[in-house]
Amino acid sequence: MKIGIDARFYGSIGKGLGRYTQKLIENLEKTDQKNLYFIFLRQENFEEYHPQNSNFKKVLADFSWYTFSEQFDMPRLLNKYNLDLVHFPHFNVPLFYRKKFIVTIHDLILIHFPTIKGTTLNPFLYKLKFWAYKLVINSAIKRAEKIIAVSEFTKKDILSNYLINSDKINVIYEACDDFCNFSSQKKEEILEKYGIIKPYILYVGNAYPHKNLEELVLAFSQIRKEITNLRLVLVGKEDYFYNRLKKIIQIEKIEKVIFSGFVPDKDLDTVYREAELYVFPSLYEGFGLPPLEAMAKGVPVISSNHPCMKEILCSSAAYFNAKDRNEIAEKIRNLISNTEEKKNLREKGYQQIKKYSWSKMAEETLKTYKEIIK
Repeated sequence: MKIGIDARFYGSIGKGLGRYTQKLIENLEKTDQKNLYFIFLRQENFEEYHPQNSNFKKVLADFSWYTFSEQFDMPRLLNKYNLDLVHFPHFNVPLFYRKKFIVTIHDLILIHFPTIKGTTLNPFLYKLKFWAYKLVINSAIKRAEKIIAVSEFTKKDILSNYLINSDKINVIYEACDDFCNFSSQKKEEILEKYGIIKPYILYVGNAYPHKNLEELVLAFSQIRKEITNLRLVLVGKEDYFYNRLKKIIQIEKIEKVIFSGFVPDKDLDTVYREAELYVFPSLYEGFGLPPLEAMAKGVPVISSNHPCMKEILCSSAAYFNAKDRNEIAEKIRNLISNTEEKKNLREKGYQQIKKYSWSKMAEETLKTYKEIIK
């Protein structure tokens, strides 16, 4: 069987999608010694991937995401290799690719949060882009031989929005990395490098509107009235959305919020471990990887009570209503002073992360391939 994987998101350039794609390929290399794989990469991540299995071949597919070249040139390249099956790890399946494929749907955020707050485009261009996204997602879901959903929540969400048979969707969980890239620096030096002062609560991720960081910082301003030495550390690459959050903090005159910027894994290990709590106020997730990564570091987690988070984290986290900043503040305030409950959550977190495995993800994905090509 000749299988293609659209790996243009592979590695660091693709953020969460990149990690998923990378872990899928790395673990398929260990799992499948029989089938032939063609891994399609962009120029900027072509040298990042080094096949460890002779059945895996790299192919340059330097077509930007969500572009005309993706729609027209990518199908021509895929057809050249006469593939039995292509796996698209994201919904951006070219409309003109007409052979067998499966698609991984991580979430339907673009459908549920079609707000101008979530873009830097002017309103007309945003509406045009949103229409194109909906067209591509709809086409991918309808035409796919199989759909991989990364949670039961995502499966239900797909079925609620698209008229397809539930048997078409396989739920295959992602996993978390215990990225033990320990720095040679002392923990005090690492924290000082990013301007972090203990004690602090932590958030790691982007600042897109559905992440709900505005409510988090406003809740934090309430907490500081009682816990005056506490800080909120936000880890994420500076961009339009983080800059907008900074302006809100300036207007509201909220103190002791630390924007660390991007933190590499070797330093992030320490930033996680030294935190009092990890807080995840997201309004919508398809899987929710960062809280699991925090648990892997022994950090107690407090999360929004979104159905997906309760599915993935179960009883290993404390929960709050993410739309109620008073409740966010109250739950953080109560937990941060409860040593026994933090210890309990820490122990439950260590057990929870054992439920998820990248190798298991790859094995179940391979079974999905075999369901199609028998």
